[in-house]
Amino acid sequence: PDMPVSCPCVRIPPLRAHAEAITIETEKPIDLAAALAALEAAPGVVVVDDPANNLYPMPLTATSKYDVEVGRIRANDVFGDKGLDLFVCGDQLLRGAALNAVLIAEAVM
Repeated sequence: PDMPVSCPCVRIPPLRAHAEAITIETEKPIDLAAALAALEAAPGVVVVDDPANNLYPMPLTATSKYDVEVGRIRANDVFGDKGLDLFVCGDQLLRGAALNAVLIAEAVM
């Protein structure tokens, strides 16, 4: 879908994982519970979102894993009921490069 997305990527010195803070603006109002359920059901995504217990995506915990960690999921007040913020970490060698190339090739064939 045609959807504007803002993805600032902050380079920090972990060994091999990326971390991104993502803000999404949708055309229609977004329900936070529905967004969370969709993320939990998405293949290749693991929701890690329990700040009370210090559990959230971190480059260290995402390293050497094929799945991408997503957390800090919350409404974005700038866009009213049409905005969502999330924080994502993933191993750039597994999910970001090599595995994605294979998945794209399989989808095209």
